[in-house]
Amino acid sequence: MTASCDTNHTNAPSYRRWIILLAVMLAFLPVVLDMTILHIAVPSLTLALQASSTEVLWIIDIYSLLMAGLLVPMGTLADRIGHRKLLLTGLVIFGLASLLAAFSSTAAMLIGGRILLALGASMILPCVLGIIRRIFEDPAERAMALGLWGTVGAAGAAVGPLVGGALLEHFWWGSVFLINVPVVLLIVPIIALALPQKEMTSAGQWQIGQALTLIIGILGLVFSIKTGFAGKQPILIVAVAFVIGAGCLWFFIRKQLSSANPLLDITLFSRPPVVTGVTMAIVTSGALAGVELTVAQELQFVLGKSPLQAGLFMLPIMVAAAVGGPLTGFLSNRFGLRAVASLSLLVAALSLFVLAQTDFHQQGVVVPTFLVFLGLSLSIGLTASSIAIMGAVEAEKAGAAGSLESTGYELGAGLGITFFGVALSAIYASSIAFSGDLSPELMSLASRSISETYIIASKLPEDVARALTSAGKQAFSQAHSILLTSAACLIGLLSLAVFLSLRRAAAASH
Repeated sequence: MTASCDTNHTNAPSYRRWIILLAVMLAFLPVVLDMTILHIAVPSLTLALQASSTEVLWIIDIYSLLMAGLLVPMGTLADRIGHRKLLLTGLVIFGLASLLAAFSSTAAMLIGGRILLALGASMILPCVLGIIRRIFEDPAERAMALGLWGTVGAAGAAVGPLVGGALLEHFWWGSVFLINVPVVLLIVPIIALALPQKEMTSAGQWQIGQALTLIIGILGLVFSIKTGFAGKQPILIVAVAFVIGAGCLWFFIRKQLSSANPLLDITLFSRPPVVTGVTMAIVTSGALAGVELTVAQELQFVLGKSPLQAGLFMLPIMVAAAVGGPLTGFLSNRFGLRAVASLSLLVAALSLFVLAQTDFHQQGVVVPTFLVFLGLSLSIGLTASSIAIMGAVEAEKAGAAGSLESTGYELGAGLGITFFGVALSAIYASSIAFSGDLSPELMSLASRSISETYIIASKLPEDVARALTSAGKQAFSQAHSILLTSAACLIGLLSLAVFLSLRRAAAASH
């Protein structure tokens, strides 16, 4: 997302620009770490906080969903008050929210901490991108700077599960949040000194009403989807949430089309490559987040691996994802965007299908190999979506397209976790088979998710607990296989749709 304000150092000496780049990349690091570090801590915090499956889903995906709604308005706010001020404010909020999350004593308190983390992160991200794009006017330097920024993002996501696993090996689950505090304390003075205090800002209005409408719309729809599939709320509540969410989004779209100063340029959706790119961004980021979360639980709850072992196990998928981004530009120039985009999705679908049919207890080299293929192909798909979007808009609309792209990534991650989590719970509940001596009430609670199975088992006699957790492990493995197979079919269909859509777009451009 780019902002229209001038950071006043486009003519700064070369060394000063690279110092500023280093500073803003450091600011971006805790944000990207927080996107993946929590996945590995889910089993530990679930048992510690006695969190239900619904609470766990909110803990994880409230971050991405709020980011999806806040990125566009925060980019506008950066134009108005200046990048430096908003970046420092975001870092402070992020640091305080990390403290709150780390020492949460209930699931509700942790959800509140994650909400504040999303608020801080949504202030940081557009400022980082805006500053980089403003201070590097030379195309070659800017490409290098954005490449380094992308590498930091991918590397941070790659080491997130590993860092989380290492921390949980020696400390309690809150350490995955507490690690942000010293990082923020180090970064804030560097940012304050590196960025000049005086900035040119625009006089544009910040449409807080439109921003709130977008956030309420997204959360309303997601809440109705979650609770509707899970069947844990009365149908009236689900229907009201759906109507409120859909109504807010409809009003938001109407407002964007009629407003002289829209937060989001809705007319961009009239361009097929933009629609294709956003769809790819949502599906691929959603698949990556959902698969990570599912595999992390499989490794710890079913295979009994420690958090560190689980982090090491998942490292191939994230390292491959870090490599995929830089590869995409070369491959697209060589073979064309349509071939690269559709083929990457096809490889991702094949990888998911093989992983779904593989017994993780006897994985051999098959699982690590196809985790690499999955991470590489989804990363190429994500970068291809960016090329499709940015290549379909004029230079003066690059900022709006960037906002749309970032929102697609965050919304995809949030929705991916939601759909994977809801589907996993539903399949698990229908698959678990336990004939032991357990009351219907306790069995109903235990069948909601594997984490709740372990919570109930911890309160039972040892022999009953062992039998219940064994049934839970079998049910989770079956649910995991069905879910990954379904995801493989969906991404396979998307591969075909992308191939056809980009072919029509190419034909229309000639």
